[in-house]
Amino acid sequence: MSRATDIGAEIRAKAQALGFDAVGFAAARLGPESGERLRQFLAQGHHGEMDWLEARAEQRADPRALWPEVRSAIALGMSYAPAGDPLATLARPDRGNISAYARNRDYHDVIKGRLKHLAQFIVSRAGVSTEVKVFVDTAPVMEKPLAERAGLGWQGKHTNLVSRAHGSWLFLGEIFTTLDLPPDGAHADHCGSCTRCMAACPTAAIPAPYRLEATRCISYLTIEHAGPIPEALRPAIGNRIYGCDDCLAVCPWNRFAVAGREAKLAARADLEAPSLAELSRLDDAGFRALFAGSPIKRIGRVRFLRNVAIAIGNSGDPALLPDARRLAGEPDPVLAEAAGWAVARLQPIAG
Repeated sequence: MSRATDIGAEIRAKAQALGFDAVGFAAARLGPESGERLRQFLAQGHHGEMDWLEARAEQRADPRALWPEVRSAIALGMSYAPAGDPLATLARPDRGNISAYARNRDYHDVIKGRLKHLAQFIVSRAGVSTEVKVFVDTAPVMEKPLAERAGLGWQGKHTNLVSRAHGSWLFLGEIFTTLDLPPDGAHADHCGSCTRCMAACPTAAIPAPYRLEATRCISYLTIEHAGPIPEALRPAIGNRIYGCDDCLAVCPWNRFAVAGREAKLAARADLEAPSLAELSRLDDAGFRALFAGSPIKRIGRVRFLRNVAIAIGNSGDPALLPDARRLAGEPDPVLAEAAGWAVARLQPIAG
């Protein structure tokens, strides 16, 4: 075996010891189709308010534009497959449904720490002249195409990564390095004729295979979008107050996934089906305390309560009318408007 092959085997073993469920190597380049797909996505305005996607588009399209010295990309995945049905709370309209990935610690913090440990290990084994950089979602890196090229899975028709072993439930991270590592083969597409993810989307945000209109996506609307959510889309949001798992949860490949083994990513009991009434009463201190260490904290109390107000309006529960009225008196105009909409929806029911 060559030295590069030996180091590659050591990296795989160390990654698994650190809690990663999938690891693969790829040359640090992407095919032209990845850049073209990104350019079309941006040109059509499907990125909405996510200006950061456009600001460094050329670096996203080519890892070497981000770091000219990079030779190999190490793609890593950590499973967050839920132990139960992530959509179960949708049948309880007085409760809020939080995306499975956000029911505990912020995965950025969990994964970045492990990536740094692995990067230090790589330098210790390959020599101090080896350079490494770690990335988790926040840098201009096209994680899903790189993960596909490294053999972790393929981009499904919902545009997310799908793994034959872990279904749709993988958090991704990358290590770029100046090492030449033997690349794994790119993963083939195994979606076949299945269109379950497209059919499951409540807001029809996947109008064609492998095409996402983010501005219609509930995850975008409840997390990235700061202004009023379009009224026409509000009823379809239901009680989803942070993110949406519908297209992920219906994927047939999930039947092979077992519950994720990282305790910091396992769902907290108080975030599996939180009461909309109780959430609506959170003040700033209460919001920060409840979501300390959670990715939900980054959107802030006002945007989160905007989502709660819309869920209250969709609940059909007149008992929540006083909570909607209280939120309608909030000073923030976006939150007050969403709550006023909820009042208008519940008032006729209350009589």
